[in-house]
Amino acid sequence: MPNRIDFNEAQRISNEQEIKEHQQKQREYYSGTNRIDKKFQDLGEKKALISFITGGHFGYETTKKLVLEMEKNGVDIVEIGVPFSDPVAEGAVIQKSSAEALSQGATLAGIFRCIEDLRVVTQIPILLMLYINSIFAYGTENFFQRCREYGVDGVIVPDLPLEEYGEISEFADRFNVHSIHLIAPTSKDRIDKITKDTKGFIYCVSSNGVTGMRSEFQTDFDQFFSDIKKHSSTPACVGFGISNPEQAKKMSKFCDGVIVGSAIVKIVSDYGENSISKVAEFVKSLRDAIDN
Repeated sequence: MPNRIDFNEAQRISNEQEIKEHQQKQREYYSGTNRIDKKFQDLGEKKALISFITGGHFGYETTKKLVLEMEKNGVDIVEIGVPFSDPVAEGAVIQKSSAEALSQGATLAGIFRCIEDLRVVTQIPILLMLYINSIFAYGTENFFQRCREYGVDGVIVPDLPLEEYGEISEFADRFNVHSIHLIAPTSKDRIDKITKDTKGFIYCVSSNGVTGMRSEFQTDFDQFFSDIKKHSSTPACVGFGISNPEQAKKMSKFCDGVIVGSAIVKIVSDYGENSISKVAEFVKSLRDAIDN
């Protein structure tokens, strides 16, 4: 893989042609392959660490710095939440961050531009987590075309029922953007249907309810992931509630990757523009726990 230009080096580059040449090398490397798929291929047996942040929370520069620092400290895939006025799948921490980001001027268009800037310096897989009304308001075809143009690799739409995925799948497939499906512990009779056309990875919800940090889990994860693996070879990653290195290490034993959101968002909410180093330290502790 071509060497990635780091953030400081990118700031020093004044030659536009040099940037274009770097981008072309990256496009050639990823030609025809979704970055999510490429990442899991590169990981092999290593477990993926997937992080979530709210886009535009404390400004787009904070978002960009967080993505680059998380990558540097072991994050493999980043989910960027698009702020929404009624985030029904989210717990209190992410709801608060979404409201704050909206009040600070965050928009879907602004998040697209933020990702476009990031693509100058990184090819880390990036997903958008957003609600279906945000896609409809933007225009479904136009939204997925922009995803392709700006470098978005996948979407998670938590309020879109499986039976209605046809409303976006045509355009998602056309522009090589993976639609990530969620499976909950109560999905047992529907696992076959949910996993049938899934791409990228399966988002396995650790517990019933909304996102948020949890002190313990009641799910029988051996059975849960056994049922999933019977129906699909797509990587299965678990999220909702994982909030510390110990939980991340324990969960990683059952699946192909661990997703951490609210715990990271809480740090950003607490420290704002000064959260970069603290988030970096936290995700490094997650990475070390998962790997050791």
